[in-house]
Amino acid sequence: MRIAVIPARGGSKRIPRKNIKPFHGKPMIAWSILAAQKSGLFDSIIVSTDDAEIAEVAQSFGADVPFLRPMELANDLVGTTDVVAHATKWSLNTFANVEAVCCIYATAPFLQVEDIQRGWNTLSSGDWAYAFSVTEFASPIFRSLKVTNENSVEMFFPENFNSRSQDLPSAFHDAAQFYWGRPSAWVERKKVFDRISAPVIIPRWRVQDIDTAEDWTRAELMFSVIENSSVGDK
Repeated sequence: MRIAVIPARGGSKRIPRKNIKPFHGKPMIAWSILAAQKSGLFDSIIVSTDDAEIAEVAQSFGADVPFLRPMELANDLVGTTDVVAHATKWSLNTFANVEAVCCIYATAPFLQVEDIQRGWNTLSSGDWAYAFSVTEFASPIFRSLKVTNENSVEMFFPENFNSRSQDLPSAFHDAAQFYWGRPSAWVERKKVFDRISAPVIIPRWRVQDIDTAEDWTRAELMFSVIENSSVGDK
């Protein structure tokens, strides 16, 4: 069996109720649920939440909410790995032959079915513990700057001052969309950002983390452009 786990805590502070806030005609979490369903890869799509209203919305779109998340896993200091580990243990105790668990963020409206499928193919391609979405930094991080206490600037890597951007290594960051993993990796809380993981590269133009009101506005604008665009892999 393959299980999708969508963490959706009720106590978002910077964007209140963001997991079920309307986004282009649907509650935000619905976009993740529908993408998981359309992928055809999952035997169960579980929403891990501590919130009754989120549970009701998730179920209305066809997700399973077989438990409410324990309160010790419902504060803003708890990491995603702990939440998915809890859901993975529940799945292992409930289902037979769980071969993979895919964490999908509830605020991932640009998630594409093809990317979820690429993630599964990547995880299956070798002895990987995880396969997850990444995207390239827009600017070379090896020529990045910081503002000092004196309000001046200095380079993080001054040795690269005379280096051309094209001569520096490409750098990637978490695209915050999905994380395929083996059940043992989740339960043992192995580090995702490590050599045991394989990347699934997502183009920058459809990656947007949604943590602040500004992020939300940018995502709405991006969604409108992408939906009305003829760009190939939307």
